Amino acid sequence: MSTVTHPGFGLGLRPVHYAELAAGAPAVDWLEIISENFMVDGGRPLEWLDRLRARYPMVMHGVSLSIGSAEPLNREYLVRLRQLAERVQPLWLSDHLCWSGLGGAHSHDLLPLPMTPRIAHWVADRIAAVQDGLGRPFLIENVSSYLDYQASTMPEAEFVASVCERADCGLLLDVNNVHVNAVNQGLDALAYLDTLPAGRVRQIHLAGHTDRGDHLIDTHDAAIAEPVWQLYAEALRRFGPVPTLIERDDRIPPLAELVAELDRARCVAAQVVHPDRLDAVPVSRVTSRAGGP
Repeated sequence: MSTVTHPGFGLGLRPVHYAELAAGAPAVDWLEIISENFMVDGGRPLEWLDRLRARYPMVMHGVSLSIGSAEPLNREYLVRLRQLAERVQPLWLSDHLCWSGLGGAHSHDLLPLPMTPRIAHWVADRIAAVQDGLGRPFLIENVSSYLDYQASTMPEAEFVASVCERADCGLLLDVNNVHVNAVNQGLDALAYLDTLPAGRVRQIHLAGHTDRGDHLIDTHDAAIAEPVWQLYAEALRRFGPVPTLIERDDRIPPLAELVAELDRARCVAAQVVHPDRLDAVPVSRVTSRAGGP
């Protein structure tokens, strides 16, 4: 286990904010890019990427790896992902603990997995292969879900913890997703946090959701809800200083509004995390296999 400087509090990079960020937006410490948006051969997206990369540390966040698919890993995708990582030099890469395609079709949704020991071992081995092939730290994110499988035999948090430990990867803890699943499926959110391996939590996502009365939908189109802020504080109490990022994917507000939410995240962290612990976070030691993906 090694350490890197804590990058602080960041935002998901969205085109509407390119120009302001390139000018040097205050109080944005780092950026998270959607990997697939920049897995192109040229053009303006890469021009903006290079310009912003010169100013901000970055991490890469994918939505199409489909690590839980029953199909073989997409080697062409992984080669392009590694090429982009060589350009960006991210602090780490991440994707979701889900499946999203079958038979060459992409669902455009992040679908949950049956939670059993066998599936946990199988998907962990795939994650380990991806991490080795990329030669960089890799994080897996817990997802929101709106269904369960009759075959599931493990609580969600236990399943996530088992995958991270066997794969020897980090966890991107989406606090909003924990809250959404707690409401929709009757989970105990605090018990969920208590089950996670603290040393694996390397990044936190905060986002908004839509309240439909009897269920929540993870829409990323609203301000962060008060219960999510409260759960974020509980996460920091358990896991200490964790780089935190705010996602917004629809009804994107002016940059200043998101910066104000970042300032609130800083205030929450200052209240619950001792200042002298905000300087470093653990990162898995990764060995790259010859040849890559």
